[in-house]
Amino acid sequence: AKFLRGYAENLGVLRVEGLIESVSCDQASGFIKSVSLKSGSVIDGELFIDCSGFKGLLIEDVLKTGYEDWSHWLPCDAAVAMQTESAEDPAPFTRSTALEAGWQWKIPLQHRAGNGYVYCSKYISDEDAINTLTQNVSGRALTKPRIIKFTTGVRKKFWNKNCVALGLASGFLEPLESTSISLIQSGIEKLLHFFPDKSFKPELINEANRLNLLEYERIRDFIILHYKASARDDSPFWRHVNTMSIPESLSAKIVAFEKNGRLISYAQETFQDASWISMYNGFNIVPDQPALKLEQKDVEGLTRMLNKMRSAIAVGVNYSPLHRDFLKTL
Repeated sequence: AKFLRGYAENLGVLRVEGLIESVSCDQASGFIKSVSLKSGSVIDGELFIDCSGFKGLLIEDVLKTGYEDWSHWLPCDAAVAMQTESAEDPAPFTRSTALEAGWQWKIPLQHRAGNGYVYCSKYISDEDAINTLTQNVSGRALTKPRIIKFTTGVRKKFWNKNCVALGLASGFLEPLESTSISLIQSGIEKLLHFFPDKSFKPELINEANRLNLLEYERIRDFIILHYKASARDDSPFWRHVNTMSIPESLSAKIVAFEKNGRLISYAQETFQDASWISMYNGFNIVPDQPALKLEQKDVEGLTRMLNKMRSAIAVGVNYSPLHRDFLKTL
């Protein structure tokens, strides 16, 4: 964020920092005309981008856009996060571990480790969540545990009148697949693609909103699959998500794959076929029959090709440095 701020300012972007005290709207159109800061400054504008996070100071507090709550499908509504010293050689991946009422993340960085417990407050208290996390981290704590509350869902319009919401102001999907930065970028791309003139044509704004909602729904379904497909039933939380109803769009995908391995791909998919296959395989969702019948010679050729791939991967692994050693070269 600091780097991008400096980069923008070097290109001539004027940055004015302050707390918004009031917002002025046009009485006829409802468009935002200006924001007044606590310092007394008034910032006029034709297009406003709301990056105020969960608060949605413009998109919600002013324009009353509305929010589509998806917590009945994704019930985790809180997280506790803390940073620790790196106590061991860093792994080259983020680890997500299922816990009694949600899941824990561990993100190894060069200079520290990020840790957190995403949970459903219906099944565990904040205090117990903090205790669970602190007992399951390694390394000396660098920060105190911090509680973050959220409601998974999406703003009913990410673009309303002359205001575009980006980031958490436009919606939030719990961080199991860490999609927040991706959604910021795709939101910026939609803004650029449908960038308005002074007429703010509603047809273009409606199309931008349609595409944004589809993208959120596709990611939502992929995250729901992590819970719904789990066979874990050792706690009330996991029994609930295992038996809950799911969106029709996700149900159709699972049924099609179970029948013959067919992968359904909808518009605005963030996660591609390889990601869905890894999920199905990991949760032992196996097709009843293959989509294609192979002759014996095809099977033999396929086996030879896979063996060559296995050998090539082994050579690459043996050649590669350990992750720890690679990081030291940067």
